[in-house]
Amino acid sequence: MSTTASNTPSSKSAAYDHLIKLLLIGDSGVGKSCLLLRFSEDSFTPSFITTIGIDFKIRTIELEGKRIKLQIWDTAGQERFRTITTAYYRGAMGILLVYDVTDEKSFGNIRNWIRNIEQHATESVKKMLIGNKCDLPEKKVVDTARGKALADEHGIKFLETSAKNSINVEEAFITLAKDIKKNMIDKEIGTPGQPNVDITKSATEDKKGGCCGK
Repeated sequence: MSTTASNTPSSKSAAYDHLIKLLLIGDSGVGKSCLLLRFSEDSFTPSFITTIGIDFKIRTIELEGKRIKLQIWDTAGQERFRTITTAYYRGAMGILLVYDVTDEKSFGNIRNWIRNIEQHATESVKKMLIGNKCDLPEKKVVDTARGKALADEHGIKFLETSAKNSINVEEAFITLAKDIKKNMIDKEIGTPGQPNVDITKSATEDKKGGCCGK
């Protein structure tokens, strides 16, 4: 399995076989932006910068002989931004639920995030549970077994990651993309002529409606 990063303007417009839209959700400070930066640009910054509303990055990979364009949306974890981010659930084909293994509260809130997915996302959306910051074993309060048990309870895959040390970051995104690609083929979704939900359009329409404009 080979993957290829493509972040130049010309490569973004290159042909691709499938477009897959992913969403990162979880509490503020768990490392969602760092995971996205590591996967999309193979870089890391120790500076904590709060995501305001929504950010996204593009990476095109080659997966099982097909070019897959990944459009990955990074959401703000703060409560005041959640009315914005709910509009993005509907267009997501895969969702990574992220908690911080050194933060018990962020792990406990995963159940709330799962309820948000059940309320706003499509039934076919693929999910993966991510325990980030596994490079800090001395500060770890959520052990691996608990993360795995929660994932098993909801029938989803689980990985512990470190954006800082680039542990399992590639594997998390690629594994989820593979599951979605298989789902698309099995259900004949995403073929030419099949409409895709435009995440940006959905959010814009919600803002016009007043629910997200504040």
